Amino acid sequence: MTNIPSSYRRTSGLSPEYALLGFLEQSPAHGYELHQKLLEQLGEIWHVSLSQTYNILTRLEQQGFIQGAMQEQEKRPAKRRFRLTAAGRGRFETWMSSISACSVRAIRVEFMTRLYFVYSRNPVAALEAIQVQTEALQAHIAKLKERLNNIDSGQIFNYMGTSLRMRQLEALVESLNECKTHISTKQ
Repeated sequence: MTNIPSSYRRTSGLSPEYALLGFLEQSPAHGYELHQKLLEQLGEIWHVSLSQTYNILTRLEQQGFIQGAMQEQEKRPAKRRFRLTAAGRGRFETWMSSISACSVRAIRVEFMTRLYFVYSRNPVAALEAIQVQTEALQAHIAKLKERLNNIDSGQIFNYMGTSLRMRQLEALVESLNECKTHISTKQ
């Protein structure tokens, strides 16, 4: 097993804000367009209402990660068009070069979102991202196996809980290997 590159850091990206930043990194858009893109491209990963999307956009704008400008429309109300700021681009790039926590939810939600954006930039880099994440999972599984061997025989629920967690992570490794196969056949 290889070491995880130092350029990868663990982050918590369990918010659709990174998906919205990613779509804005691709091109400026209105809030409704961003919401539709989220539903179309990542709807099985993120379940977000239109009002949640607008709330996240408002927060990102207040934090200086995006900037909105009113855009007039003929015979329709004006729309607010958002673009990524330099700070937003930096935040997104930091997230893009990180790895997800070793949990089912983090891999299913955060990593798959990141993988979408990595793949859209460079399918070969997506294979590397899967490999790095897989190695992180395998290292964590090894720690859980060691912990499992050290649990006192009277601690049956600790044993079962640790065993379940380990098996879930092993299933994630299998799933990531399937992702590699899907991406490799698309090249």
